[in-house]
Amino acid sequence: MPAPTRPPETPAEAVAELQAGNERFVSGSPRHPNQDAGHRAAVAGEQHPFAVIVGCSDSRLAAEIIFDRGLGDLFVVRTAGHTTGPEVLGSVEYAVTVLHTPLVVVLGHDSCGAVAAAGAVAAGGLRPAGHLGAVVDAVLPSLRHAAAQGIGDPEGIIDVHIAQTVNELVGNSAVLAAEIAAGRCAVVGMSYQLNAGRVRTVASVPRSL
Repeated sequence: MPAPTRPPETPAEAVAELQAGNERFVSGSPRHPNQDAGHRAAVAGEQHPFAVIVGCSDSRLAAEIIFDRGLGDLFVVRTAGHTTGPEVLGSVEYAVTVLHTPLVVVLGHDSCGAVAAAGAVAAGGLRPAGHLGAVVDAVLPSLRHAAAQGIGDPEGIIDVHIAQTVNELVGNSAVLAAEIAAGRCAVVGMSYQLNAGRVRTVASVPRSL
């Protein structure tokens, strides 16, 4: 079994660790770190995740698998279309201020059903009934933003929606913005390819990350 390594402590280190894990997943050589009984016992008393994943609820977007991580590594918050609200913001603020997590990742993906549903409404379709309508309402501003930029291809729209979610997290949370300004945290938007399994970065705050 590999010797334990020091967990990432800075935003840049956390991004590098996620990218390395994704490369292992894509190549078919995952290590499945921190998934043994010994580590399970070690993290039972407290947690120190190195990244918050604000991801889409899509069943094919399991963060611990695609980043090849284990117990206690990732603090995962998932909603349809990675939409944000008070509960999501509160969860992120808890992770970055109480658990001192140095990185927040907005994880979107191609063929997103929430974005497709919003696109159907934007094209003149009926707004979905029930609470699904609230999800569509949350995604529609991203579609309008993409249209204003002349972006109409599906992948481009997904990238815009991910970037918009990054901006919403920072803009709607003074706590998160303060952690970023102090250099203790960063927010990165990533897009996952369902078929290839690869993750790429599409946005970041600060931009220099």
